[in-house]
Amino acid sequence: MDLGTGIVVAFGRSPMITATMANDVQLLSRGRLLLGLGSQIKPHIEKRYSMPWSKPAARMREYVLALRAIWACWNDETPLAFRGEFYRHTLMTPFFSPGPNPYGPPTIFLAAVGELMTEVAGEVADGLLVHPFTTERYLREVTLPALERGFAKREARPESFQISLSGLIATGGDASQQADAVTAVRQQIAFYASTPAYRGVLERHGWGELQGNLNELSRQGAWVEMGTLIDDDVLDAFAIVGDVSSIASSFLARFADVVTRCGLYVPYHLDDDDREEIVAGLRA
Repeated sequence: MDLGTGIVVAFGRSPMITATMANDVQLLSRGRLLLGLGSQIKPHIEKRYSMPWSKPAARMREYVLALRAIWACWNDETPLAFRGEFYRHTLMTPFFSPGPNPYGPPTIFLAAVGELMTEVAGEVADGLLVHPFTTERYLREVTLPALERGFAKREARPESFQISLSGLIATGGDASQQADAVTAVRQQIAFYASTPAYRGVLERHGWGELQGNLNELSRQGAWVEMGTLIDDDVLDAFAIVGDVSSIASSFLARFADVVTRCGLYVPYHLDDDDREEIVAGLRA
């Protein structure tokens, strides 16, 4: 069993803080940490974390490279001399170095929606965390080609690169539970779709105007009303909807040839027995 973060907000912390915490967890988990990093969006970084925001894709690329430089210093005794546009790490005295980690550095997964951030994942990360706000069409037509462009910037194609998807599902043990699940998932899709940075996913399907309408409602705090704007076509594109017994096969039909790891995004109560049945179907 691996231990993954989904996600650590990278830009809310300096690379040194993240490198230190991740190194500790890697040691405590005996080398099983999958460090999932994400950028968040500008308002949260500036107004919630009070941290700087600029050029998110370029900044994330440098962030990952800074992490690797810090870990190389500790594990390989490489002098710490990282100088970038956004981050600078040039001081590491023996007192503050934890020394080599017997399990090596953590595996880095990078969360991405847009093409530029996805390219960065392909270039410098060990895996991609596909955002739940995606569709099969967007994944195949936008995400995968962007990853390939990132791979092309490496010296060699990373054969061990992993693609992880936490997919939205709407299901339940009876009709009432399924109806409640569909309502919850519509609201979750609406929440993500209101974000300007995710508009490109909607535009791939010709639903770009929906983003503006949802964003306006979000400014009014009309969270419940937002869900009513998610019609069945949008729902079916972003989520697997159906009986418990059909979820696993439908999920695999969409994504089995693309993703190497998967999870269930369930923004409502789902009985443990139903969850276990779905997981068993995904493993089969």
